[in-house]
Amino acid sequence: MVPSPEFLRGLERTTTLDAPIRAISKTLRTRLGPGRLRDMLHGVPFGHPLHPALAMVSLGCWVSTAVLDVTKADPRASRALIATGLGTALPTAAAGITDWSTLHLEQQRVGVFHALSNLAAAALYTGSLLMRLGGRERTGRVLAFAGLGAVSIGGFLGGHLAYRQAAGANHAESVGHLTLLGWHDLCLLKDLPDGRPVRRQLGYIDLVVLRLGDTVHVLADGCSHLAGPLHQGRVTVEEGEPCIVCPWHGSTFRVSDGSVVHGPATSPQPAFETRLRHDGVVQVRPAM
Repeated sequence: MVPSPEFLRGLERTTTLDAPIRAISKTLRTRLGPGRLRDMLHGVPFGHPLHPALAMVSLGCWVSTAVLDVTKADPRASRALIATGLGTALPTAAAGITDWSTLHLEQQRVGVFHALSNLAAAALYTGSLLMRLGGRERTGRVLAFAGLGAVSIGGFLGGHLAYRQAAGANHAESVGHLTLLGWHDLCLLKDLPDGRPVRRQLGYIDLVVLRLGDTVHVLADGCSHLAGPLHQGRVTVEEGEPCIVCPWHGSTFRVSDGSVVHGPATSPQPAFETRLRHDGVVQVRPAM
């Protein structure tokens, strides 16, 4: 049975688990901290979230197991597929819980039930594998079909997180098609504070502008992770390059081109080229 929209909205709004959710996510963020491991689990080196890609491996193995069980094919192949799915479940869960720890509360509420469904599926498939190894093939098949039902519910909730709640999606819309071709006046250089990010608008597009001496860097203001206001973030230096850190979840972007230095963001910030007119007006255009 597919959960109804009303049921899903109820999950988003339930407050019963808010206290442990806050405690667990804070602990995870503190323990992981910024660094290569967290970036890898988020999927920063790949340019998109790692968790969904890994989840497809486990799900594919377990769906294939169901096909083999229905056709009563080689039981050794079924055991191998279940074991492979269980083997990839651990890194999948590690990537998922890392992403979950940096989501909004409504997303985290749904994420808890997504995780519980998948945990139940893993337990059922573990039992199925043990039964099969013990020669109880029929019981193993029953447990595997129950596991497929649990992982299907988990997948449905994961789809709701991704497509309805936009967890993992790019929240920094590409602005190239929203502006006219050519250079556009933005503001006077003298009106920009040196070394502190500020928000400016190009038409109805919000930009974060950082002046460093006579050099001006401009990015889209809404963080690609969850649209946090980058103009409220802090400026830092990573590997000798000035960067801006999102105030919401710590995503770090290189101000020269918007590339991701640290997650949880995996998509770069839209960047703008800048130039200084002879009368001190800063002009911008979307970077090519």
